[in-house]
Amino acid sequence: MNPFQKNESKEILFPPVCTEEVPPRPPSPPKQSPPKICGSSYPLSIAFIVVNEFCERFSYYGMKAVLTLYFLYFLHWSEDTSTSVYHAFSSLCYFTPILGAAIADSWLGKFKILSLIGLSLIALGTGGIKPCVAAFGGDQFEEKHAEERTRYFSIFYLSINAGSLISTFITPMLRGDVQCFGEDCYALAFGIPGLLMVIALVVFAMGSKMYKKPPPEGNIVSQVIKCIGFAISNRFKNRSQNIPRRQHWLDWAAENYPKQLIMDVKALTRILFLYIPLPMFWALLDQQGSRWTLQATKMNGDLGFFVLQPDQMQVLNPFLVLIFIPLFDLVIYRLIAKCGINFSSLRKMAVGMILACLAFAVAAIVEIKINGMAPPQPGSQEIFLQVLNLADDEVKVTVLGNGNDSLLAESIKSFQKPTHYFKLHLNSKRQDFHFHLKYHNLSVYTEHSVVENNWYTVILRADGKNISSTMVKDVENKTTNGMTAVRFINTLHKDVTISLGTDGPLTVGKDYGVSAYRTVPRGEYPAVPCKTEDKDFSLNLGLLDFGASYLLVITNISNKGLQAWKTEDILANQMSIAWQLPQYALVTAAEVMFSVTGLEFSYSQAPSSMKSVLQAAWLLTVAFGNIIVLVVAQFSGLVQWAEFILFSCLLLVVCLIFSIMSYYYVPVNSEEIHGPANKHHLHMQGNMVNLETKNTKL
Repeated sequence: MNPFQKNESKEILFPPVCTEEVPPRPPSPPKQSPPKICGSSYPLSIAFIVVNEFCERFSYYGMKAVLTLYFLYFLHWSEDTSTSVYHAFSSLCYFTPILGAAIADSWLGKFKILSLIGLSLIALGTGGIKPCVAAFGGDQFEEKHAEERTRYFSIFYLSINAGSLISTFITPMLRGDVQCFGEDCYALAFGIPGLLMVIALVVFAMGSKMYKKPPPEGNIVSQVIKCIGFAISNRFKNRSQNIPRRQHWLDWAAENYPKQLIMDVKALTRILFLYIPLPMFWALLDQQGSRWTLQATKMNGDLGFFVLQPDQMQVLNPFLVLIFIPLFDLVIYRLIAKCGINFSSLRKMAVGMILACLAFAVAAIVEIKINGMAPPQPGSQEIFLQVLNLADDEVKVTVLGNGNDSLLAESIKSFQKPTHYFKLHLNSKRQDFHFHLKYHNLSVYTEHSVVENNWYTVILRADGKNISSTMVKDVENKTTNGMTAVRFINTLHKDVTISLGTDGPLTVGKDYGVSAYRTVPRGEYPAVPCKTEDKDFSLNLGLLDFGASYLLVITNISNKGLQAWKTEDILANQMSIAWQLPQYALVTAAEVMFSVTGLEFSYSQAPSSMKSVLQAAWLLTVAFGNIIVLVVAQFSGLVQWAEFILFSCLLLVVCLIFSIMSYYYVPVNSEEIHGPANKHHLHMQGNMVNLETKNTKL
């Protein structure tokens, strides 16, 4: 049986909207066609809207690009807290559009809400802009140019990602490559997006006289809520079996509200019901700026020809969007159409969900591989120990007791770089270890106290006559932010002050003093300024790589002068950041099929009086998606790869639910909602609009 016949016997969960015949309207005088772009069917006003969106998105995504690392590095919050606050902010930005939509459709109109609210605070400004600008651009098209309007939403999304592409690449460079007040320049990284927001407002205002500005139609949000409330209340009051049933539950509002409003609310509720599963998709998509950025901090950003900072990896998403949108529109979708497949909007969205599931499965595999390359951790009643011989000759070290005697079988040469840590077993959580040191003809016994689950270095020093040892606690794991951890041992007889990093000078005590750890960005450090009380000099530290931990010994060798002898306690991140490319490609393809399609679908299915409201409802699904991430990050307690798998499985289940709902949804076009443009009344069939029902199967 053909599922696209007009008279479908199957029960439809989303019945077509009903109405009654409306009286004919007097003919209106012909309107002058707005100016077009280079003789095309695109209104010239669209150019101003698209450029405005580019600047506004540059501002928004440029600020978000550095936000997670700002929380992590500058405010020193934990990964979970940084993730939660990031998604709380994103959620707030997508909650405020419902307020902006209410004001736009009710009182000010889309043009004024874009101008006035966009000039005020970022959060409220974002709420004012997001639900209006896409719908405002759609309003510029005449009904006869529906195809061009559909393509406009792709161009609109291209402008979003062009702004995002440039900003997510530039703002991390402003943060890391420019110093402000001796620190990473977050002020400049946030200030440039703010300047672009001013430019966005100026560009938008320049096109003011060209815009087609539909007038506001009253307090629509309030009317919708009151209409739904009255319908429910009236239905509850008239639940007697003697009262005739009505075709739709909203028909119980007919006593107090006009048929056109009831018809519009029916169309709105049908689409809102379809939106229920959508937040889970956004829960996955928006983790590119949080969990995926944190994953990138544990990878090596050196691509050979270019070094990527962890927060710059997000540039892949808008870059691929700019490639995928024309690829899908001009190639893939057309090939599917030539194969005779009805690839409807809802089917595209469902396929997008599946691709997002695959992206997070790949992210989980990458996370497991990263964990496999991480250094092992000491277990209960265990420690890791290495010996660093800074004496002028080799030393034989023996660990006494506990079956650890054979760990250091060979003598340790002078300034021999440790190859690995040795595992020592303890009898309790805290224990005193005894060491036997044999140097020349000297035999010395020494004792050091250790605590389980820690890493230690025993530093040996000798002057030809005596030998002694010092034990220091090492960093327990790789730096969690992808930076480099360094510390110094000063073999000089004077204190040394080192200017390294953004936390101020680092002073290392004389006569084998050991400094605290200092974290610095990855990079080459050929001339680090240092000074003693009577001399200024510089040290060549070489390359300090992603995620590594270094111990640098300041020595004074007569024929070489002052220099830094470097040993690597914890190896640098070994997995290339390029391994994130497959998951970014999958999630970007998912975004193109889901988000671009959803924007156009929301506009095409919305009654004219509620286009901004429905756009806001679409954005509201993004807000709820970010709340899902916030809750999982705070309360799941899962390791990262398991959390990725959890999100992937949840979206797969949601995709199945959405597919079933989509099967029973009956899409409508503008003529079926508002009536044909060349006729003054709706064709009736009983009390029903004569719609062609089309079941959208998955």
